[in-house]
Amino acid sequence: MQTPNAPTIAQEAHRHFLCPSCGADRLYEPLDGFLSCSHCGHKEEIPGSAAEVQERSFEQYLKIRPEQLTYLAADALEVRCQSCGAMITFTSPQVAGKCDFCGVQIVAEPKAADPILTPGGVLPFHITQQQAQTGLRSWLAERWFAPNALKQLAQPDAIDGVYLPFWTYDANALTYYSADRGEYHDVTESYLATDVDGDQVSKSREMRYTRWVPASGSVSRWFDDVLLAATVSVPHDHLEALKPWDLENLKPYNPGFLSGFKAHRYQVDVTQGFERVRELAAKVIVNDVRTKIGGEVQMIHQLATHYSGITFKYLLLPVYVGAYRFNGKVYQILVNGRTGEIQGVRPYSLWKIALLLLTIPLFILILFAIFGRWEL
Repeated sequence: MQTPNAPTIAQEAHRHFLCPSCGADRLYEPLDGFLSCSHCGHKEEIPGSAAEVQERSFEQYLKIRPEQLTYLAADALEVRCQSCGAMITFTSPQVAGKCDFCGVQIVAEPKAADPILTPGGVLPFHITQQQAQTGLRSWLAERWFAPNALKQLAQPDAIDGVYLPFWTYDANALTYYSADRGEYHDVTESYLATDVDGDQVSKSREMRYTRWVPASGSVSRWFDDVLLAATVSVPHDHLEALKPWDLENLKPYNPGFLSGFKAHRYQVDVTQGFERVRELAAKVIVNDVRTKIGGEVQMIHQLATHYSGITFKYLLLPVYVGAYRFNGKVYQILVNGRTGEIQGVRPYSLWKIALLLLTIPLFILILFAIFGRWEL
């Protein structure tokens, strides 16, 4: 991995992305990865490779000062949804519009974005909004009993491209344990039983016993790039289902990638994220300990884990998001901005199901009448 570096203030000035040829706004184009001017066609490549996306020291982050925070872009605006609380960042010519996470129209006035920790890397959008919309229409067409509210997502501009925040963590875990190792042994035992005639007879049976032996020691494991979502506005299982992410194609963060798209401010900070990583790591460590102890069964009495060399990366990953309301509930549809994978929960329209149930008997009666007439 890269040598850990402390979070620093971005040295490069975040500029408004105006076309040098005609002065119009330039937008990031997912198909070729260039900043493109729709007015005159001028294009400019955004440089950088995954190798430049460096790890940051977790320990030094804990000492970070407010003046070490910065902005996603110099002209970034920010607005909070009054319904779900999601904080959305965008740059001109984007507008706030409808909340991508709950479907409510945002009426609050945007303000200049507050400074945050600078993202270390971004995985740029690879498929266009039109491509995502085409895939979504096919996905919707397969949902026969979906309510008409869901069909609204098939309309143009019903989904928006949003960069969602993620953390990745590296850490070395050293765990000391005390336990007992259980080994099975079978013993043949004799016992008395009553037969069908009421007589006492001697029988035998195999009994399994566990012999316990004290065990103690240590295990170590290197956790590499544990990916964790830093949002609570999107269901965790939906984000998991959007995997895999081709993180080998990460780019060092450049505000140009945000031009034409939105970004979701992280709701889970670095320290909260690492606590979640500890929970996930604990399950892996328990399995490591059981393997080290051996035997047929293990009884773990105590585990003490020490983490060292903790580093992290703050990443923005691309997702097209759409939301709608049905019967008082919010439903989200997500499209992976790299692969086009679609995930979401759909409700069922009861009246459509009832209509089908009424139609089937009618169809059977029509067939019976037709074929019955032929037989006559």
